[in-house]
Amino acid sequence: MNKILDGYIENVSHLVNNIDTEKLLEIIKVLERGRRDKKRIFICGNGGSATTANHFVCDLGKNAVKGDSGRINIISLCDNLATITAYGNDFGYETIFEERLKNLMEDGDIVIAISASGNSINILNGVEYAKKRNGYIISMTGFGGGKLKGLSDLNINIDSNIIEQVEDVHLMLEHMIVYYYKNSDIIGTVLI
Repeated sequence: MNKILDGYIENVSHLVNNIDTEKLLEIIKVLERGRRDKKRIFICGNGGSATTANHFVCDLGKNAVKGDSGRINIISLCDNLATITAYGNDFGYETIFEERLKNLMEDGDIVIAISASGNSINILNGVEYAKKRNGYIISMTGFGGGKLKGLSDLNINIDSNIIEQVEDVHLMLEHMIVYYYKNSDIIGTVLI
């Protein structure tokens, strides 16, 4: 039994030690430009990735702010069960993020798409719609990145085919971004 658990810890440690922090800083720069330019930041995912998306909204919207200035306009596309199930029932589950973006997105907004496989059709449809609106696409993937990696302006891929470990590191990336905001003077500065 310990071999399984020790192997899990060893694998996650390897993945964490190989996080591309330069790419993570690029994501932070894009988010900061979006905040400064008063763009909306939309985030979506399925299953465990949906919970990471909602967690990201909570943390970035609450924990990354300092006072009343510099608020971040981040919105989860995963947090309204009635809307998700209505679109899923009436138009198909593959439309749930695209249809919400049609209601909310403005040109130039940012979309963060989280998908372990990178091939979730509802994520891909939402991203393709966002690209038509000149949206900037950030993605977090695993399993080689799938189609989502190629559709993204900025992708951070976790090189693992073990979904639990990909999701572990995605949540860690979210926490690293928020921690960076909390422990820097990024708000109010100009990032190039």
